[in-house]
Amino acid sequence: MVRPGGRSARVQASVHTAVRELTAELGRDALTVPLIAQRAGVTPSTIYRRWGDLQELLSDVAVERLRPDTAPTEHGTLAADLTAWAEQFLDEMSSPTGRSYVRDALLGDPDGTNAGQCSAYAAEHIGVILSRATERGEEAPEVEAVIDHVVAPLMYRILFRPDGLDTAYARRLVTAVLGASAG
Repeated sequence: MVRPGGRSARVQASVHTAVRELTAELGRDALTVPLIAQRAGVTPSTIYRRWGDLQELLSDVAVERLRPDTAPTEHGTLAADLTAWAEQFLDEMSSPTGRSYVRDALLGDPDGTNAGQCSAYAAEHIGVILSRATERGEEAPEVEAVIDHVVAPLMYRILFRPDGLDTAYARRLVTAVLGASAG
């Protein structure tokens, strides 16, 4: 078990910081475990023991970077809230940095834990949006319906068919899932 603020947390923070700094300075392809360890002030064996290999470390850093910093913004209606969230999600995930983090999160994830964590981040935000709508008396779809009909198609397009992907597409997905839940 990792104690908050304990040695393990400090090691993780210093290694994650080293990865981000070195990536910015040298580029992702130049990263090596010994280089990261030197910057972080730990031994390479510490990194190998905790993460296994460079790809698993990059995956861990990516998952941390993909975690939203703030709660979704409230715009007053379910349609406005979910549309704004979907547009922001698309913007962040389709950026070169976002795509890189998504790929790293998946590549170093042999058991699917990191992918599940990324999915949980999206589900948590969607849950907040849907709860707010319900509290306002609006009819709202289930979280899984939004995952299936908004997040999944966006992620597929971001990863495999990014050409022509724009906010109008995100808005159409939201309109469709809200129309289906109202019917």
